Amino acid sequence: MYDGWKIIVGLIVFIAFVTLPFTWSTGKEYLKVEPKIDTPEIQKLPEAERKCVESKEFMRKEHMKMLIDWRDAVVRDGKTLYVNSQGKSFNMSLQNTCMQCHTNKSKFCDECHNYVGVKPYCWDCHIEPKENIKKEARL
Repeated sequence: MYDGWKIIVGLIVFIAFVTLPFTWSTGKEYLKVEPKIDTPEIQKLPEAERKCVESKEFMRKEHMKMLIDWRDAVVRDGKTLYVNSQGKSFNMSLQNTCMQCHTNKSKFCDECHNYVGVKPYCWDCHIEPKENIKKEARL
Protein backbone atom coordinates (compact mmCIF):
# COMPACT_ATOMS: atom_id res chain seq x y z
CA MET A 1 0.00 0.00 0.00
CA TYR A 2 2.22 2.75 -1.33
CA ASP A 3 -0.57 5.33 -1.56
CA GLY A 4 -2.25 4.68 1.80
CA TRP A 5 -1.77 8.28 2.90
CA LYS A 6 -3.85 9.47 -0.10
CA ILE A 7 -6.72 7.25 0.93
CA ILE A 8 -6.57 8.49 4.53
CA VAL A 9 -6.45 12.14 3.43
CA GLY A 10 -9.35 11.48 1.04
CA LEU A 11 -11.41 9.89 3.82
CA ILE A 12 -10.73 12.83 6.16
CA VAL A 13 -11.77 15.33 3.46
CA PHE A 14 -14.89 13.26 2.67
CA ILE A 15 -15.93 13.03 6.35
CA ALA A 16 -15.33 16.76 6.82
CA PHE A 17 -17.42 17.52 3.73
CA VAL A 18 -20.30 15.26 4.80
CA THR A 19 -20.42 16.56 8.39
CA LEU A 20 -19.99 20.25 7.46
CA PRO A 21 -23.74 21.10 7.39
CA PHE A 22 -24.19 19.67 10.90
CA THR A 23 -21.11 21.24 12.44
CA TRP A 24 -21.69 24.59 10.72
CA SER A 25 -25.10 25.08 12.34
CA THR A 26 -24.16 23.86 15.83
CA GLY A 27 -24.90 26.46 18.46
CA LYS A 28 -26.70 28.85 16.13
CA GLU A 29 -30.08 30.21 17.12
CA TYR A 30 -32.89 30.09 14.60
CA LEU A 31 -35.81 32.47 14.40
CA LYS A 32 -39.09 30.94 15.42
CA VAL A 33 -41.90 31.84 13.07
CA GLU A 34 -45.03 33.16 14.74
CA PRO A 35 -47.98 33.78 12.42
CA LYS A 36 -49.51 37.23 12.67
CA ILE A 37 -53.06 36.55 13.82
CA ASP A 38 -53.92 40.08 14.84
CA THR A 39 -55.72 40.97 11.62
CA PRO A 40 -58.20 43.85 11.47
CA GLU A 41 -61.01 41.33 10.96
CA ILE A 42 -60.12 39.49 14.17
CA GLN A 43 -59.81 42.77 16.08
CA LYS A 44 -63.38 43.68 15.04
CA LEU A 45 -64.74 40.59 16.78
CA PRO A 46 -65.79 40.71 20.44
CA GLU A 47 -63.17 39.24 22.78
CA ALA A 48 -65.32 36.18 23.50
CA GLU A 49 -65.54 35.30 19.80
CA ARG A 50 -61.81 35.59 19.01
CA LYS A 51 -61.31 31.85 18.95
CA CYS A 52 -60.33 29.73 16.01
CA VAL A 53 -62.10 26.58 14.87
CA GLU A 54 -59.89 24.58 17.26
CA SER A 55 -57.13 25.41 19.76
CA LYS A 56 -53.90 27.09 18.64
CA GLU A 57 -51.86 23.97 19.42
CA PHE A 58 -54.23 21.75 17.43
CA MET A 59 -54.26 24.12 14.46
CA ARG A 60 -50.46 24.38 14.35
CA LYS A 61 -50.07 20.61 14.18
CA GLU A 62 -53.21 19.43 12.42
CA HIS A 63 -54.56 22.25 10.21
CA MET A 64 -53.59 20.62 6.93
CA LYS A 65 -55.09 17.28 7.91
CA MET A 66 -58.24 19.07 9.03
CA LEU A 67 -58.48 20.98 5.73
CA ILE A 68 -58.07 17.75 3.77
CA ASP A 69 -60.74 16.08 5.93
CA TRP A 70 -63.02 19.09 5.31
CA ARG A 71 -62.41 18.87 1.57
CA ASP A 72 -63.24 15.17 1.52
CA ALA A 73 -66.35 15.61 3.68
CA VAL A 74 -67.70 18.47 1.53
CA VAL A 75 -66.85 17.11 -1.91
CA ARG A 76 -67.40 13.39 -1.37
CA ASP A 77 -70.04 13.27 1.36
CA GLY A 78 -71.83 16.61 0.97
CA LYS A 79 -71.30 17.50 4.65
CA THR A 80 -70.70 21.21 5.17
CA LEU A 81 -70.91 21.61 8.95
CA TYR A 82 -67.99 21.07 11.35
CA VAL A 83 -68.55 20.80 15.09
CA ASN A 84 -65.38 21.54 17.09
CA SER A 85 -64.27 20.04 20.40
CA GLN A 86 -66.27 22.69 22.34
CA GLY A 87 -69.46 21.93 20.42
CA LYS A 88 -69.48 25.09 18.27
CA SER A 89 -70.47 24.72 14.60
CA PHE A 90 -68.56 26.12 11.63
CA ASN A 91 -69.01 25.92 7.87
CA MET A 92 -66.32 23.74 6.31
CA SER A 93 -64.83 26.33 3.99
CA LEU A 94 -61.29 27.58 3.58
CA GLN A 95 -62.37 30.83 1.96
CA ASN A 96 -65.59 31.50 3.85
CA THR A 97 -64.51 30.38 7.32
CA CYS A 98 -60.73 30.45 7.70
CA MET A 99 -59.85 33.33 5.38
CA GLN A 100 -62.63 35.54 6.77
CA CYS A 101 -60.52 36.05 9.91
CA HIS A 102 -57.04 35.19 8.65
CA THR A 103 -57.01 37.80 5.90
CA ASN A 104 -53.23 38.33 6.00
CA LYS A 105 -52.21 35.36 3.84
CA SER A 106 -48.68 36.64 3.25
CA LYS A 107 -47.99 36.90 6.99
CA PHE A 108 -50.24 34.16 8.32
CA CYS A 109 -49.89 31.35 5.77
CA ASP A 110 -46.89 32.08 3.57
CA GLU A 111 -44.45 32.96 6.35
CA CYS A 112 -44.82 29.60 8.09
CA HIS A 113 -45.05 27.54 4.92
CA ASN A 114 -41.87 29.14 3.58
CA TYR A 115 -40.12 28.55 6.91
CA VAL A 116 -40.85 24.82 6.88
CA GLY A 117 -40.35 24.52 3.13
CA VAL A 118 -43.78 23.31 2.06
CA LYS A 119 -45.85 24.42 -0.90
CA PRO A 120 -49.52 23.80 -0.15
CA TYR A 121 -51.81 23.19 -3.09
CA CYS A 122 -54.82 25.06 -1.63
CA TRP A 123 -54.60 27.80 -4.24
CA ASP A 124 -54.60 25.36 -7.14
CA CYS A 125 -58.40 25.21 -6.73
CA HIS A 126 -59.28 28.11 -4.44
CA ILE A 127 -59.02 31.74 -5.40
CA GLU A 128 -56.09 33.32 -3.60
CA PRO A 129 -57.33 36.13 -1.34
CA LYS A 130 -56.48 39.70 -2.22
CA GLU A 131 -54.92 41.46 0.74
CA ASN A 132 -55.62 45.07 1.59
CA ILE A 133 -52.13 46.40 1.93
CA LYS A 134 -51.87 50.16 2.34
CA LYS A 135 -49.14 51.63 0.19
CA GLU A 136 -47.12 54.21 2.04
CA ALA A 137 -46.15 57.30 0.13
CA ARG A 138 -42.41 57.62 -0.30
CA LEU A 139 -40.90 61.00 0.33
